[in-house]
Amino acid sequence: MEHVAALTAELLETDRTAGARRAAPAALRAVASVRPATSAKSAASAASVAALGRAPLRSAGACAAERSALMELLQVAAWILFDAERHRISQRLSRRALALARTLPEEARSVELLVLSVLCLQEEHLGRPAASLRISSSVLAGRDLPARVAAIFHVREARARARLRQGHRALRSLAAARELLADGPCERDPSWTWWFDRSELDGHHGLALADLGDLDGAASLLHEAAAAGDAPAYRSLFSTELASVLARAGAWRETDAWLSGLVESVPDIGSVRALNALARTTRTIERGPRVPRALRDTSRHLAASLRKETGPAHPAFRTVRRP
Repeated sequence: MEHVAALTAELLETDRTAGARRAAPAALRAVASVRPATSAKSAASAASVAALGRAPLRSAGACAAERSALMELLQVAAWILFDAERHRISQRLSRRALALARTLPEEARSVELLVLSVLCLQEEHLGRPAASLRISSSVLAGRDLPARVAAIFHVREARARARLRQGHRALRSLAAARELLADGPCERDPSWTWWFDRSELDGHHGLALADLGDLDGAASLLHEAAAAGDAPAYRSLFSTELASVLARAGAWRETDAWLSGLVESVPDIGSVRALNALARTTRTIERGPRVPRALRDTSRHLAASLRKETGPAHPAFRTVRRP
């Protein structure tokens, strides 16, 4: 149990400081290493991780603490692989984590909700907002949730409703989340909710407004979220999505100013989702009307930096479906 907990803590720190691009290989190795039958040679392979996801619950006879530690490792790995755009493996590990969670005593099952919150976000990200909404609405309807957990699922619900063009309902969900967060922490909030703060809410509120077509409102909130200091590495997503929103709005001068500040940071961006947003922005600029020459030059410089850092076959250069 101590070994698994140490692996989890190490992954969390790598993800927080360096991001999913750097943490994903270690996540695959860590998950594979909990299977005694996995050889050292194949420990980091996607196939061995896939086998873990399909395996029966080997730990059914183990104590709850051991199963809880394994569940947390799987959850952390699933999150990292989601942010690294490794969705098939990520979802398989999430399902494995949920299966383990449901073998635990009720008081030890809090992380189940964190797994479900990631699955909600992932379904929306992959263009399946109806599936995301089913998860979030089910959680909100069926449980007496701590305030901060309820706020997280109201945000997940809002993101899904925004993608479904249910604007009024999306805004109501965001208002509910903001009200719950304003009450401050309470003793019922699980420790894993530490990351859900005003900046996180502002970022997702901005992304929801962008999906609803309110690009000015989206830009304002994403700017607030991007300005927050000492943030986890994945929140580079808010900075890169701000560039995408500015480009979609045709605010070419603002886009150029913001992108110019991001170009040199490409090697340090650890979120593949964030890299995808930058690549998407370069495509928006390429197709845009009356784009100033200076911005086209900045965009070409950015595209070259992305390719140099990641290679042309990297997921950042694959199209992520957006409505």
